[in-house]
Amino acid sequence: MSVATEKRAKSGGFGETVKIIVQALILALLVRTFLFQPFNIPSGSMESTLLVGDYLFVSKYAYGYSRYSLPFGPHLFNGRVWAAEPKRGDIVVFKLPRDNSTDYIKRVIGLPGDRIQMIDGVLYINGEAVKRERVDDYVESGAFGATTRVPRYRETLPNGVSYLTLDLDPNGREDNTQVFEVPPGHYFMMGDNRDNSTDSRVPPTSGGVGYVPFENLVGRAKIIFFSVEGDESVLAVWKWPWTVRRDRMFKLL
Repeated sequence: MSVATEKRAKSGGFGETVKIIVQALILALLVRTFLFQPFNIPSGSMESTLLVGDYLFVSKYAYGYSRYSLPFGPHLFNGRVWAAEPKRGDIVVFKLPRDNSTDYIKRVIGLPGDRIQMIDGVLYINGEAVKRERVDDYVESGAFGATTRVPRYRETLPNGVSYLTLDLDPNGREDNTQVFEVPPGHYFMMGDNRDNSTDSRVPPTSGGVGYVPFENLVGRAKIIFFSVEGDESVLAVWKWPWTVRRDRMFKLL
């Protein structure tokens, strides 16, 4: 092989490699924008359903697409296309209404037109108490082997969706609220860890979430695909044999 031929072969091989990388990046961007986007859980507001260190896929097509389906949320159009409304009880990632950029994850509790209220820690929807049953405590492990037991309840919404909630403080700040009337085109979100969740019970003026516009929904949480202990880095692969929560991997939500 001549020197010139060898150079062309090397040039062609490099060009093919670049082409494959570009195609892979475009494919990944399309999947992230229109199908599934990975998220990780940074706080305990959805315990014990979601734990710090969980990594999950969010379905981007579940509710159709808005400007917030696109990276950086460019203002290319208003509203949603191919829209489908969320169901009560869905776990949803959305953009925080007061800045339209921060990602939050909560559970849909109130639909447009609903009246939502908390009375002595019990959730009321349209004047009716949501079924609430005491179950086994949630046990949290802390530093030096210390454990904390948190009272846990099973709530069952009117449409039959059932999930577990935590009640750390029986007289928590948001255990008794006003009646919230959800406006048209908006949703009322709550965390499952009721005393450790800044959600729709707290107005934006007080640093909370308030009502969430339909347009702000990013997608529905579908599956936990990976999970590590909350104080560990996912990049510390040499620790995985001990830090990976295998029982939480590929868990449907």
